[in-house]
Amino acid sequence: MNSIEVTSYSRAQPQLALATASASEWESAGHLVSRRYAERGYVCKDLSTHLEEGSVVVCSAFEGATTVGTIAVRFDSPQGLKADLVFASELADLRARGKVLCEFGRLAVDHQVSGSKELLARLFHLAYLHAHRLSGCEMAVIEVNPRHVPFYCRTLGYKLLGEARMNPRVNAPAVLLGLDLNYAREQIARFGGDEASAASTRSLYPYSYGAAEETAILAKLRQ
Repeated sequence: MNSIEVTSYSRAQPQLALATASASEWESAGHLVSRRYAERGYVCKDLSTHLEEGSVVVCSAFEGATTVGTIAVRFDSPQGLKADLVFASELADLRARGKVLCEFGRLAVDHQVSGSKELLARLFHLAYLHAHRLSGCEMAVIEVNPRHVPFYCRTLGYKLLGEARMNPRVNAPAVLLGLDLNYAREQIARFGGDEASAASTRSLYPYSYGAAEETAILAKLRQ
């Protein structure tokens, strides 16, 4: 997989760029995740030891060669998703209902980067493009600490799928959330690029790319 730069991050900080990370850039993403998780008291091994090229796409934000934001998309496979370790029954039920699943995880943003809402929204948007528009996934699941549930539900429209359980991978409690990616598509089409609506919607979708930018990004990703 070659690194594909898709866009400048923001008008305010044009030196930041979002891209689909190459395998050689996964280690840098892993270091960021490990550092940010450790700051919160979570156990986290280096990201690069958990990724298999082809089953995972890593989307990162770069300041020069330095990774300052990242999110990983893991596609469902016979080996399952990472969330199967704790929420196997919930995921089995979704698969039995015919849902095409993927998993968003390893989200981290350097605390020194300003404009984190815009960066989070655009990292999520790039992950969504890989998962839904390019790969046809219908639902993105994510494991989060219970205290973060209101944020994901309010800002992106996630729904609770599994109650809190201990997640041994990070040695902390986690709940399973799911996002209907068709809903995300509707919200992006409605609000994307319209930052003025952010206050009234209380969501991240107004900070996502507008229609013209999304079309251009998809064209680059399909090359």
